[in-house]
Amino acid sequence: MAQTLILAVLLAAQSAAPAVLVEARGGDRVDVGYSELAAGQPQAAIERIQANRELDANDPAALINLGAAHARMGEVADARAFLSAAIASPDRYDLELADGRWMDSRRAARMAMGMLQEGKTLAVR
Repeated sequence: MAQTLILAVLLAAQSAAPAVLVEARGGDRVDVGYSELAAGQPQAAIERIQANRELDANDPAALINLGAAHARMGEVADARAFLSAAIASPDRYDLELADGRWMDSRRAARMAMGMLQEGKTLAVR
């Protein structure tokens, strides 16, 4: 994905909804199931992401959110698989963290993977 996308990363407790809200510069939104995850509806988030035909199969934000949704449902192996796919994705772009730092999408996915392995979650908005 050529556009730089804006994302805010929030560290959260295990019960918080790991999520990504992607907003391209210029105000165009890419729906990656953030609202559903934030509302505590991981299955609905998965369905929303899978139904969005505008998303590329390698989109890191979508993959991170799929990982987050599966983690919320206790499906750790599936969560790991999606986060691994986000790390390996040929698509990459910068994410803006909640503290104002910018981070490469692969690095953010690695951070989410590390947190998952520690029993924590990464919320990306």
